[in-house]
Amino acid sequence: MQDARFTDQTAIVTGGADGIGKVVATRLASEGAQVTIFDISVANAEATVGELAEGGLRADCEIVDIADEEAVAAAIEAVVARSANGRLDVVVNCAAIVGPTSTPITKVSVEEFERTSRINLLGTFVMTKQAITTMQLNDYGRVLNFASIAGKEGNAGMSPYSSTKAGVIGLVKSAGKEFAESGITVNAIAPAVILTPMVEGVDPAQVKYMTDKIPMRRCGTLEEVAALSCWIVSPEASFCTGFTFDLSGGRAVY
Repeated sequence: MQDARFTDQTAIVTGGADGIGKVVATRLASEGAQVTIFDISVANAEATVGELAEGGLRADCEIVDIADEEAVAAAIEAVVARSANGRLDVVVNCAAIVGPTSTPITKVSVEEFERTSRINLLGTFVMTKQAITTMQLNDYGRVLNFASIAGKEGNAGMSPYSSTKAGVIGLVKSAGKEFAESGITVNAIAPAVILTPMVEGVDPAQVKYMTDKIPMRRCGTLEEVAALSCWIVSPEASFCTGFTFDLSGGRAVY
């Protein structure tokens, strides 16, 4: 086991069946957290729980549409009910979709924009709202949402994704300030291009466009994301809230 920063803590990771969510869930579990993965894919979620078990790590899963508030509230209640400490300490929201890529706004349909918004922004809002509602019962909690460098700068050809990730940044600023005196922190990470299965499915020209903007001339790694994520949601990051941390290889320096 690595540093046991999360011993006796209960954590939820959305989109935890693969990509960034999977490595964050694994890191949290390896540091002692009782982790539950929220994902929409039964097969992927169960496979990840099994894989963690093979590595000696315990995790549970709930099949949840994070934009469905009633389903989210019920799933969080189930997590707390079976937790060893009877509380919710950490929520990391990784669930997201890319939406249309290499597509000018004039070619984006309303349906595509709404679908991207439902998962990336509405889902993040619902998870943040319900997480804080539960965390208030114990005056402690860590909420980490995933934005993107696209939410700060905008990526041409990705207007739905860029818009929703900008919305996540605004959500974090507001919620972080609202609960700044509560013992609950709300932060975000804005990564540049990270090597994930989601990125591997994007048009190579779009990936090159994004990578060319990074001074380090490489994509970030999943391990780098997990390291920063787990510091932000640890007790160590007690004086950080309402902030969006860059993970961009030098692309963003402000």
